[in-house]
Amino acid sequence: MKRILLIEDNNEIRENTAEILELDGYEVITAENGKIGVELASNSKPDLIICDIMMPVLDGYSVLHLLSKNPETENIPFIFLTAKADRQDFRKGMEMGADDYITKPFDDVDLLNAIESRFKKIELLEKKYSRNIDGLNNLVRDVGGEQELRNLTNNREKRKYKKKSEIFREGDFPLYLFYIEKGKIKTYKTNEEGKELIINLHNEGDFFGYVNLMRENSYMESAAALEDCEITLIPKSEFFKLIHQNRQVSQKFIKMLSDNIKENEDQLLKLAYNSVRKRVSECLIKFFDQNEDKKPNNGLKISREDLSNMAGTSIETAIRTLSDFKDEKLIEISSGKIKILDLEKLRRLKN
Repeated sequence: MKRILLIEDNNEIRENTAEILELDGYEVITAENGKIGVELASNSKPDLIICDIMMPVLDGYSVLHLLSKNPETENIPFIFLTAKADRQDFRKGMEMGADDYITKPFDDVDLLNAIESRFKKIELLEKKYSRNIDGLNNLVRDVGGEQELRNLTNNREKRKYKKKSEIFREGDFPLYLFYIEKGKIKTYKTNEEGKELIINLHNEGDFFGYVNLMRENSYMESAAALEDCEITLIPKSEFFKLIHQNRQVSQKFIKMLSDNIKENEDQLLKLAYNSVRKRVSECLIKFFDQNEDKKPNNGLKISREDLSNMAGTSIETAIRTLSDFKDEKLIEISSGKIKILDLEKLRRLKN
């Protein structure tokens, strides 16, 4: 049962509104002024707050201001309820962070619809979406706007890249969001000696190149094809148009696409602290996770150069470590392909 805090100084309106909410299945807590409302919000942690603006002791603006300063209450959805329908009051409330604004007298259905809509948007923000075209499809379907999704990827320029072809280079300015129709790509950084460090791998159905696109600065890494690829180029303007449609799309799409920033940070920490054996094993697992069928016995075609670049070691060390794994019967190497014989043991490898 969702809990709603109703802050309203008019006894009749407070009681009638509370009754409407309770009949619709909500648990209702009431406060007759803003000061009591702030205390109840802090103590009871309601799922949503409905608050009048013109009240004694503390008005609605002050209530919202105080709650927004408290980390425990700052994210509680907040709906203003007031008899004042002046546009200036509406603008002030929304600029302060209110989620909605209902004027009195109000229809019961309008009030309940506003609350239900707010809870649905909360569910969207908590829902997890994959970072590929299916995740984007589900997101746009949930918030509405299927046509915008079709416009995002349909009728766009598609380019084919041969294996090892460069897609963009560190220092270039981003103009597109890239979507992989077929194939695999790597993103990497290069040091002064020309040594690569692979930052990430992307498979069919993934977006890439979005971090610097959103920051609107030059690429901090390069991208190249690991195998023959077909890639859709989505213009920067169309990408921003989609994520700016409404706050829910923006928040979820950015979260969905930027999760791998933390993954990159974790990888750098592992490079700093993990042993070579652990780094090589984790790289093998990452290549395996990018494999379409994810069947260890089918074998992975991985160049020793790419493996060493991802593990942050020399090719000789990578080859020697693979030889050790082979002797330990963790992997099998045949015709240039690496077959994983004991995936779980490889995952549990400590040193």
